[in-house]
Amino acid sequence: MATIRIHNATVWTGQRLPDGSYLETDAVLIRDNRILALGQTAKNADCDGVIDAAGGFVSAGFADGHAHPIPGGLEEQFAPVRRGSTPQEIATEVGNWARANPDAPWVRGEGFDHTTAPGGIFYASWLDAEVPDRPVVLRATDYHTVWVNSEAMRRVGYEKGLTQPDRGEIVLDGDGHPTGTLREWGAWRPVYNLLPAVPQDNINQAVDFATRSFASTGLTWVQDAWVEPDMMAAWQAAHQAGAMHVAVDLAQLAEPWEWPDHLERLVALRDQVNADGHGFLTSNTVKFFADGVFESGTSAMLEPYCDCPHRGLPNWDPEDMKQAVAAFDARGFTPHIHGIGDHGVRMALDAIEHAAMVNPPRDRRWVTAHTQLIDPADLDRFTDLGIVANFEPYWHKFDEWQVLLTEPRLGPERTHRQFQPRTLADRGAVLSFGSDWPVTTHNPLDGIQVAVTRQMGKNEEAWMPEERVSVEQSLAAYTSGVAFQAGRDNAGVVRPGAVADLVVLDADPRKVDPMDIGAIPIRRTIIGGQTVFTNE
Repeated sequence: MATIRIHNATVWTGQRLPDGSYLETDAVLIRDNRILALGQTAKNADCDGVIDAAGGFVSAGFADGHAHPIPGGLEEQFAPVRRGSTPQEIATEVGNWARANPDAPWVRGEGFDHTTAPGGIFYASWLDAEVPDRPVVLRATDYHTVWVNSEAMRRVGYEKGLTQPDRGEIVLDGDGHPTGTLREWGAWRPVYNLLPAVPQDNINQAVDFATRSFASTGLTWVQDAWVEPDMMAAWQAAHQAGAMHVAVDLAQLAEPWEWPDHLERLVALRDQVNADGHGFLTSNTVKFFADGVFESGTSAMLEPYCDCPHRGLPNWDPEDMKQAVAAFDARGFTPHIHGIGDHGVRMALDAIEHAAMVNPPRDRRWVTAHTQLIDPADLDRFTDLGIVANFEPYWHKFDEWQVLLTEPRLGPERTHRQFQPRTLADRGAVLSFGSDWPVTTHNPLDGIQVAVTRQMGKNEEAWMPEERVSVEQSLAAYTSGVAFQAGRDNAGVVRPGAVADLVVLDADPRKVDPMDIGAIPIRRTIIGGQTVFTNE
């Protein structure tokens, strides 16, 4: 067993002291895959190798509490729709890719900017001008909105006089014809069901790209927050092929109404992954989508939207969701519930409370993901029920999404009650941070910068500055907070006996200008005592 010492460092251990500060030291000793000692003991010990941190900052490795690795990796293989800043530019990128790939039966793209068209409505005719003879399907950065061309609509049977699906909206024009914009599962799932399967080699490439990218930003563990049954075997194959460079947990998707028939299958898939993944690939989580997103008007609201006379689109019947969460909890899964609107968040809280009351007590790590708008009456329920509040802190700024799509729908009062990590932390709730990559950047330092400043730029006004959290709170949310969420009680802090997952930064994020935190270089990422990324 090799013994490695990291010294000449500011080691932020993440361990709280009685006065509320965090223990710091200057050296770490690693043997095999565990931390053996700290401080002077580490410096005095014999070792097989030394990493000189050259005055850098060391903490537990970052972890991402909510991301989508395979979709993010696959984006690189499809039409580069993120390049376009107008619908026409996006369509041009699609056309260029289609002409360069004449044998592709479908033209795909992931991550186009859905703020570039008025009201977020995109027309099939814009794509038809570039690709009239093959189906085109593009997913927006919110991953809840899809833009298709006329050929795709023809193949799926979307035409004037259609019946709107459950749990989705096919956006129609003034004459009742489908525009080409599809919102939520019920509308775009039938299109995606027609897509040819992605070959395993491409999946392996996507996993390799995604997890190398994660490691390059100091991430050591990631929650894949949406995995359907056909992707479980693909993940296992990618792991066996050596394509994984960080540890990943797979959150299997629970579907409304279908879950009773799928429960035992998901249990069997979980058990198989956990048996074969050697702790590096696990599946301990189940994903629920309580609602949609504000940008498309599909988040579930307690009161109607300002720009349309409805309250959004819950993905579940609340009572069915209670029964499902309780059933999966009883089988040992950790529920991970997407909640954006205040009704969506309340549905998540109600379902968790029901499960806690009907199932025997145990150590649970329930999670609400995004936790975007909370009704004031529900704030204390996070601590009352022991719920982990997962946030994507890079969203906590007043950007174009807020200006163009969110505030017109929510109005000023609700708009300025979004994303309340400080409020929940002050009430004693556990915070975990993530990225929702590829929706937005997976770099934790970018997320910390926004969490600490709530600003778009150095000279711009902070949005809801009362909800800023400190650098140390943010570091904890990206380390021990996500480790707690994952049930990884041997990770997320730097202490003897903990797993040797570490990140070495070029500078102490507590001591730089807060608006420069995102620019701090990552020097080294260590997983299980092994360096998986270095720029030295």
